[in-house]
Amino acid sequence: MKSCLLCSLMVLLLVPVSALVAQSNFAKEDFSAIAIVNNNIASGMDRVQIRVTRWSSVDERDRLAKTLLSRGPEQLLKDLMQIQPVGTIRTPDTLAYDLHYAYQRPAEDGGREIVLATDRPMSFWEVRNQPRSVDYPFTIIQMKLNRDGEGKGTLSYATKVRVVNDNTIELENFGSTPVMLTEVRAERPRN
Repeated sequence: MKSCLLCSLMVLLLVPVSALVAQSNFAKEDFSAIAIVNNNIASGMDRVQIRVTRWSSVDERDRLAKTLLSRGPEQLLKDLMQIQPVGTIRTPDTLAYDLHYAYQRPAEDGGREIVLATDRPMSFWEVRNQPRSVDYPFTIIQMKLNRDGEGKGTLSYATKVRVVNDNTIELENFGSTPVMLTEVRAERPRN
Protein backbone atom coordinates (compact mmCIF):
# COMPACT_ATOMS: atom_id res chain seq x y z
CA MET A 1 0.00 0.00 0.00
CA LYS A 2 2.72 2.48 0.98
CA SER A 3 4.64 1.74 -2.22
CA CYS A 4 1.51 2.39 -4.30
CA LEU A 5 1.04 5.75 -2.59
CA LEU A 6 4.72 6.56 -2.98
CA CYS A 7 4.48 5.78 -6.69
CA SER A 8 1.49 8.09 -7.11
CA LEU A 9 3.32 11.04 -5.60
CA MET A 10 6.45 10.24 -7.56
CA VAL A 11 4.36 10.38 -10.74
CA LEU A 12 2.80 13.58 -9.44
CA LEU A 13 6.04 15.39 -8.74
CA LEU A 14 9.13 13.72 -10.09
CA VAL A 15 8.40 12.40 -13.58
CA PRO A 16 11.04 13.73 -15.96
CA VAL A 17 9.66 16.40 -18.24
CA SER A 18 11.03 14.58 -21.28
CA ALA A 19 8.68 11.67 -20.59
CA LEU A 20 5.61 13.88 -20.70
CA VAL A 21 3.46 15.19 -23.48
CA ALA A 22 2.37 18.83 -23.40
CA GLN A 23 -0.56 18.79 -20.99
CA SER A 24 -2.41 21.55 -22.78
CA ASN A 25 -2.95 19.22 -25.76
CA PHE A 26 -5.32 17.02 -23.77
CA ALA A 27 -9.06 17.63 -23.96
CA LYS A 28 -11.47 18.02 -21.09
CA GLU A 29 -12.47 14.64 -19.78
CA ASP A 30 -14.90 12.93 -17.40
CA PHE A 31 -14.12 9.80 -15.40
CA SER A 32 -16.45 7.53 -13.48
CA ALA A 33 -15.47 4.82 -11.03
CA ILE A 34 -16.77 2.64 -8.25
CA ALA A 35 -15.08 3.57 -4.95
CA ILE A 36 -14.72 0.66 -2.54
CA VAL A 37 -13.94 1.47 1.07
CA ASN A 38 -13.02 -1.38 3.41
CA ASN A 39 -10.92 -0.30 6.36
CA ASN A 40 -11.09 0.18 10.13
CA ILE A 41 -13.04 3.45 9.77
CA ALA A 42 -15.78 2.53 7.28
CA SER A 43 -16.81 0.11 4.55
CA GLY A 44 -19.05 0.40 1.53
CA MET A 45 -19.09 1.51 -2.07
CA ASP A 46 -20.32 4.44 -4.13
CA ARG A 47 -19.87 5.88 -7.59
CA VAL A 48 -17.29 8.65 -7.95
CA GLN A 49 -17.48 11.21 -10.74
CA ILE A 50 -14.39 13.18 -11.73
CA ARG A 51 -14.31 15.98 -14.27
CA VAL A 52 -11.00 17.37 -15.56
CA THR A 53 -11.55 20.75 -17.21
CA ARG A 54 -7.86 21.45 -17.81
CA TRP A 55 -4.58 19.61 -17.28
CA SER A 56 -1.82 21.02 -15.06
CA SER A 57 1.16 22.45 -16.88
CA VAL A 58 4.75 21.24 -16.64
CA ASP A 59 5.54 24.55 -14.94
CA GLU A 60 2.90 23.91 -12.26
CA ARG A 61 4.26 20.40 -11.71
CA ASP A 62 7.84 21.68 -11.38
CA ARG A 63 6.85 24.46 -8.97
CA LEU A 64 4.97 22.03 -6.71
CA ALA A 65 7.88 19.56 -6.65
CA LYS A 66 10.32 22.33 -5.80
CA THR A 67 8.04 23.63 -3.05
CA LEU A 68 7.67 20.21 -1.43
CA LEU A 69 11.38 19.51 -1.49
CA SER A 70 12.53 22.95 -0.35
CA ARG A 71 9.71 24.26 1.86
CA GLY A 72 7.74 21.22 2.99
CA PRO A 73 4.17 19.94 2.85
CA GLU A 74 2.59 22.92 4.63
CA GLN A 75 3.79 25.29 1.91
CA LEU A 76 2.94 22.70 -0.75
CA LEU A 77 -0.67 22.76 0.46
CA LYS A 78 -0.75 26.57 0.33
CA ASP A 79 0.75 26.62 -3.17
CA LEU A 80 -1.58 23.88 -4.38
CA MET A 81 -4.59 25.87 -3.21
CA GLN A 82 -3.37 28.96 -5.13
CA ILE A 83 -3.57 27.08 -8.43
CA GLN A 84 -6.73 27.61 -10.45
CA PRO A 85 -8.96 24.51 -10.13
CA VAL A 86 -8.43 21.88 -12.82
CA GLY A 87 -11.71 20.08 -12.30
CA THR A 88 -13.97 18.52 -9.70
CA ILE A 89 -14.70 15.29 -7.86
CA ARG A 90 -18.04 14.22 -6.41
CA THR A 91 -20.35 11.36 -5.61
CA PRO A 92 -23.91 11.41 -7.00
CA ASP A 93 -25.37 12.75 -3.74
CA THR A 94 -22.75 15.42 -2.95
CA LEU A 95 -21.65 18.78 -4.25
CA ALA A 96 -18.57 18.85 -6.46
CA TYR A 97 -15.24 19.58 -4.74
CA ASP A 98 -12.42 21.35 -6.60
CA LEU A 99 -9.33 19.48 -7.77
CA HIS A 100 -6.18 21.60 -8.04
CA TYR A 101 -3.82 19.28 -9.88
CA ALA A 102 -4.38 16.92 -12.82
CA TYR A 103 -1.48 15.33 -14.65
CA GLN A 104 -1.17 12.41 -17.02
CA ARG A 105 1.54 10.57 -18.84
CA PRO A 106 1.64 7.70 -21.31
CA ALA A 107 1.91 4.21 -19.81
CA GLU A 108 4.10 1.51 -21.29
CA ASP A 109 1.10 -0.57 -22.43
CA GLY A 110 -0.34 2.22 -24.60
CA GLY A 111 -2.66 3.45 -21.88
CA ARG A 112 -1.97 6.27 -19.46
CA GLU A 113 -1.38 7.06 -15.82
CA ILE A 114 -3.29 9.93 -14.24
CA VAL A 115 -2.62 11.66 -10.93
CA LEU A 116 -5.03 14.13 -9.36
CA ALA A 117 -4.48 16.08 -6.14
CA THR A 118 -6.25 18.55 -3.91
CA ASP A 119 -6.70 19.49 -0.30
CA ARG A 120 -9.00 17.41 1.86
CA PRO A 121 -12.43 18.83 2.70
CA MET A 122 -12.69 19.41 6.46
CA SER A 123 -15.76 19.94 8.60
CA PHE A 124 -16.27 23.06 10.67
CA TRP A 125 -15.81 20.96 13.83
CA GLU A 126 -12.48 19.60 12.57
CA VAL A 127 -11.12 23.04 11.66
CA ARG A 128 -12.26 24.53 14.98
CA ASN A 129 -11.07 21.72 17.30
CA GLN A 130 -7.87 20.81 15.42
CA PRO A 131 -7.75 17.04 16.07
CA ARG A 132 -4.81 15.02 14.72
CA SER A 133 -6.64 14.51 11.42
CA VAL A 134 -5.93 18.14 10.39
CA ASP A 135 -2.30 17.06 9.96
CA TYR A 136 -3.42 14.98 6.95
CA PRO A 137 -4.63 17.59 4.46
CA PHE A 138 -4.09 15.97 1.03
CA THR A 139 -6.24 13.84 -1.25
CA ILE A 140 -4.31 12.03 -3.99
CA ILE A 141 -5.98 10.01 -6.76
CA GLN A 142 -4.01 7.71 -9.05
CA MET A 143 -5.64 5.98 -12.00
CA LYS A 144 -4.13 3.64 -14.55
CA LEU A 145 -6.15 3.31 -17.76
CA ASN A 146 -5.65 1.01 -20.73
CA ARG A 147 -5.78 2.27 -24.30
CA ASP A 148 -9.59 1.85 -24.28
CA GLY A 149 -9.93 4.30 -21.37
CA GLU A 150 -10.76 1.66 -18.76
CA GLY A 151 -8.84 0.74 -15.66
CA LYS A 152 -8.49 1.01 -11.91
CA GLY A 153 -6.98 3.27 -9.29
CA THR A 154 -6.71 4.40 -5.70
CA LEU A 155 -7.95 7.42 -3.82
CA SER A 156 -5.82 8.26 -0.81
CA TYR A 157 -7.93 10.41 1.47
CA ALA A 158 -6.53 12.20 4.53
CA THR A 159 -2.93 11.92 3.43
CA LYS A 160 0.15 13.58 4.81
CA VAL A 161 3.05 14.21 2.45
CA ARG A 162 6.60 14.20 3.74
CA VAL A 163 10.17 14.01 2.52
CA VAL A 164 12.33 11.45 4.33
CA ASN A 165 16.11 11.53 4.92
CA ASP A 166 17.22 10.64 1.38
CA ASN A 167 14.78 13.08 -0.32
CA THR A 168 12.33 10.24 -0.96
CA ILE A 169 8.78 11.56 -1.04
CA GLU A 170 6.38 9.46 0.96
CA LEU A 171 2.66 9.53 1.70
CA GLU A 172 1.44 8.60 5.15
CA ASN A 173 -2.16 7.51 5.71
CA PHE A 174 -4.14 8.52 8.75
CA GLY A 175 -5.53 5.24 10.03
CA SER A 176 -6.88 3.90 6.77
CA THR A 177 -5.98 2.16 3.56
CA PRO A 178 -6.60 3.87 0.23
CA VAL A 179 -10.04 3.73 -1.31
CA MET A 180 -9.88 1.34 -4.26
CA LEU A 181 -11.30 2.63 -7.53
CA THR A 182 -12.67 -0.05 -9.83
CA GLU A 183 -14.46 0.11 -13.16
CA VAL A 184 -12.74 3.41 -13.99
CA ARG A 185 -13.92 4.73 -17.34
CA ALA A 186 -12.84 7.81 -19.26
CA GLU A 187 -15.45 9.68 -21.26
CA ARG A 188 -15.64 12.92 -23.19
CA PRO A 189 -17.66 15.50 -21.23
CA ARG A 190 -21.35 15.49 -21.99
CA ASN A 191 -21.67 19.26 -21.69
